[in-house]
This record gives sequence, structure tokens and C-alpha cells, in this order.
Amino acid sequence: MPGLFGIIRPIGSREPRGELEAMQAELRHEAFYRSGAWSEPNAGVRAGWVARERSFSDTPPLRNETGEITLLFAGEEFPDPGLRGELRRRGHSVESEGPDYLVHRYEEEGDFPRQLNGRFHGLAVDARRGTAILFNDRYGLQPVYFHEAPEGFYFACEAKAILAARPELREFDPRALGEYIACGCVLENRTLFPGIGVLPPGSAWRFERGRLAAKTTYFEPQEWEQQEPLDEEAYYRLLRDSFEGTLPRYFEGRERIAVSLTGGLDTRIIMAWRRAAPGALPCYTYGSAYRDNQDVKLARRVAALCGQTHATIPVDDEFLGRFAHYAERTLYLTEGGVDTSRAPDLYVSEEARKIAPVRMVGTYGSEIINGAVMFKAQEPAAPIFSREFMAQARTARETYANARQSHPATFIAFRQSPWHHYGVLGLEQTQLAVRSPYLDNAVVQAVYRAPADAADPRPRLIREMSPVLGRLRTDRGLGARGLLGALQRLYLEFTFKAEYAYDMGMPQWVAAVDHAFAPLRLERLWLGRHKVYHFRIWFRTALRRYVQDVLLDPAALARPYVNRAAVEEIVRRHLKGDRNYTDEIHRLLSLELLHRLFVDAGAKNAAAGAALAAR
Repeated sequence: MPGLFGIIRPIGSREPRGELEAMQAELRHEAFYRSGAWSEPNAGVRAGWVARERSFSDTPPLRNETGEITLLFAGEEFPDPGLRGELRRRGHSVESEGPDYLVHRYEEEGDFPRQLNGRFHGLAVDARRGTAILFNDRYGLQPVYFHEAPEGFYFACEAKAILAARPELREFDPRALGEYIACGCVLENRTLFPGIGVLPPGSAWRFERGRLAAKTTYFEPQEWEQQEPLDEEAYYRLLRDSFEGTLPRYFEGRERIAVSLTGGLDTRIIMAWRRAAPGALPCYTYGSAYRDNQDVKLARRVAALCGQTHATIPVDDEFLGRFAHYAERTLYLTEGGVDTSRAPDLYVSEEARKIAPVRMVGTYGSEIINGAVMFKAQEPAAPIFSREFMAQARTARETYANARQSHPATFIAFRQSPWHHYGVLGLEQTQLAVRSPYLDNAVVQAVYRAPADAADPRPRLIREMSPVLGRLRTDRGLGARGLLGALQRLYLEFTFKAEYAYDMGMPQWVAAVDHAFAPLRLERLWLGRHKVYHFRIWFRTALRRYVQDVLLDPAALARPYVNRAAVEEIVRRHLKGDRNYTDEIHRLLSLELLHRLFVDAGAKNAAAGAALAAR
């Protein structure tokens, strides 16, 4: 994901040649990225940036009027509407859009960056004092990876940039691998690499003359946890007012915006409250290759009722024909933030960028407002890994259980969001900006005041601004009325669960029955009614050769953490069709690709470098 990178060393330290350049080269993933580098010797800082062209942070370093303060910023910030005007009245030169006002906020706000609102990270450098502050947003959703070495502090928006400068760090942390297998992500601000960590959410680490002086945080969730809960009506008014005041900020900027519509409530709220002029807000939905799913059907109706255009982006044969590319690229870009099941997200993000470079989403809506937990710790059902490795997966379950003991809203916003959601977000943001008003500071703070027994306020939010949208059911039948509505809800819920059971969640006994009736191709009855991705079938058909080539490769079967016999058996039985091992195949593919991309590739590069040096 685009962002900052750099090295901070004590003044006078010797700098190995080419380290910063290697970091920069590792982050130039796309032709539409722009990058640059900058240094401040008096603070021991050498840093650079990579940004999508014309994005909010596509700008040179920001400087105050005297040139003493320099700010590098990545991500997006959504300030109060009158803030730029207020800074102008105080004598600062501030443009109507872009991030130049931020350097003046640093000058004037003694608690900077506490009052910033958005997903970001940055580096503020005071040349006169020789100090620097490395900071991130309060949710940690614009991560900063770091490595502390005696000779300097390395930081970057992606861990692979640090690996490029310090190739000796190319090894896996067994504990982190166990978390990745059990939870689908790494927990507690760790990475897959034992020498590389992640800045905790809400950090502002201070450096003096190139030395790390203090690891401070400017925000703790306990501040919001201590608020008094409101009664249901007062809570609804607070949430409504927060959302209404927040939403317009997310439609500002110089880039074209499109809404990624679904059949659920969260994007419908955005459409109801935005009330855009006809044709001003293009919409699109990700679709299945088999049929128009419920998301597509309902999103099309929502767009039409709001007077907007709608497009469907299907995950079809074009994606499947290039699955090897997208699977490997996905693991490379996210460094294990997701597994191969999210490879379609990269494909659809590339297609979505052709419509608009900014994607407005309802992501985090049900999570933040309703406390929806989207991931859990779960060991593989099949014995595909060694006993030693499975011990790490069991430790991950304990770590996850401890994290769940926190305040429900804190777990969602400050644990689930940066640990679990960031992988997909980071993958998508390699292609476009992703905006969600549900992570606005005012909205999240309001949610902490919800009464324990509050009803879901989202249907009311829609009805208040658009009764016609409020009468439209959701993809699973919520809002359908009367006897026919009740029957429709039952039908939609049945088809939703049937599709899941016929796809990756198919029980083994059902897989055996399905195999017996394979000539009837029963999957055609269910697939594509709700879901977009259908890997159980794909692994047996279009992706069959890829699964065999990767997982049955002698090097893959020789990895110390896999049970060779079990891997061979699950590949054979899944491809035969009488067992379902979709989840296990994703985990195995992901681990193997990560090993090839970050460990084997590093060893090859090191060997090539040693051979070159010997000549």
C-alpha cells in the first residue's frame, strides 16, 4: 500500500549505500504510483514516499513558512469543514484541497496528531531542534512497520521495504505463522518476520538527533470506554447527528468517487444521506460468474431509485485464467495480511479503478454499529500441519481469546480492524483509495455510548432520509413485510446457507453425496445466489492444475511445518470431489507462496549477491 519509508540514524552515523533506494524500489508496485525522497541531516532522517497519482497525499514534503518544519504524510485526513479557513485567518497559506494545512496543524496543535481524523501515518521533522515524530492514526489502519537496529531505526508502509534494506530479516516467526493459520492474520502488532513490528494504534514516537527518545501514544480507547451510556432515543440522535456531520467530508477531494454498493444496509445508509444529484455518483457491485446475485439485484435497484448509474464487476473466467498471477501478487502485496481466498479482491479493485480511483464502502458499518465479529481463531480440521506447528496455532487461540476480553467496541475498532480488516484494505488500497464514514472519529465515539439493549439503528437511519429505500428489503430479507415477506426471508436465508454449504463450507458427508451425483452438476442450483467467489468448485476445475503444481511440488511437501501424507491426501480427495478441503487448500497455498516470495527469494538474492561479490 502506498505510504512512507525511511531510516533514522544518530547524527554522524555511517549509512550503508543504497538502503533507501532499495526500500523505494520495493514499493513502486504500479505505473500510476509517484515517489520521491528527502533528508534532514540535523535530525538524522532520510525518508521517502510512494503515492497514487492525484491522491490526497500525492505531494512533496509539506513545509511551514520558515521552512523549519517538514511534514511527510500518507493516507487521508477528513478535517472539520471550517478548519482551512481558520488557518488562513491565522496567517497561514492554505490551499482549498490537499494536505498542505497539516503542517500548520502540527505547528498550532500541542497535542498533534490527536485531533486528526482519518487513516494515515506521517513523519514530522523540526530541523531547528533536530527532532522527529513518527505517527499513525488512532486505529492503526495505515500501518507503519519498523525495525530497531543498533545502527538505526527503519520504518516503512510495507514490511518488504525493510526486508529489501535488511535481507537478514527474511525468516518467519513461528508464533506469527500459527496466528496466521488459526486467525487468518497476525495479532498484537506483530508481523510474520520476528525482527519487524508494527507501530501500535495511536502512536507518536519521538526521535532526538536521530535517536529514539520516547514511544508514546496520543490516544487510548479507555477514553471512550469511560463515557456514560445513553438511552436508546438519545443514542440514536447522537449517532444520526454524528453521521450527518461526517458524511460530506468523505465526498470531498480532487478524485472521482464511486460507491461500492451491496444488498445490505451500510451502503444504503450512505446513498440515503448523500442524496447526490442524478448521475453524479456512479455505483458498482461485485458479481458472480454464475448469475446476478442478491447484492447485484438490490444494488441495481438502489442505484436506480437514487438516479445513479450502476455497473457489475464479475469474477469470471478472466480472473480464473490469471489466478496464479493474482494469488501470488496478493500474498506479495499484503505480506500475509490475507490468504489466497482474497485474490479476487485484487482483480476487482483493478477493475473498480477504471470506474473511479476512490471507492466509497459500507465496510465497518455493521461491525462498528452492531459489534459484528468477523474473524475467529480456528485450527484446521484436517491434520495437515506438524504437531509443533499446531502448538503455535493453539497459542494463537489463547491470544485471540484474551483480546476478546476487551470492551466490544474496542475489540472491533482497535483489534479487529487493524489485525483482520487491514489485509483486505491494504490490498485494495494498492489500486485505489477506500473510504468509509463508519470509522470516522465522531461516529466511533458515539457508538461507545450505545445502551446495552439498543435495537439496530440502521433501518431507521435509512427511513428517515429516504422512505423509498427504507421499504426495500436486504439481500437476506431484512425489511421484507407481511406473509409474503416472511416467506421471502425464509427462502433467502435458506439459499444463503445452502450456497455456503455447497461451497467452501460443505460438510464432508454432503461432499460424498454430491460426488455421487456429480453428472447432475447440482452446484448450478445454488452458486452465485449470494456469493461472488466459489473456490470449492474452482479448485476442482479451472484451478486444478495450479493446486497440484504448487502443493504437490517436492519443495512444498518438504516444508518442516507440513504433514506430507495428509497434504497429498487432501489434494487427492478434494480434486476427486468426495471431500471438501477448500479452507485447508487456501492455508497451504498461502503458506507456500509466502515461503517462496519472502524466504526462498531472499536466499536466492543473497546467493546471487555473494556470487557477484566474489567475482
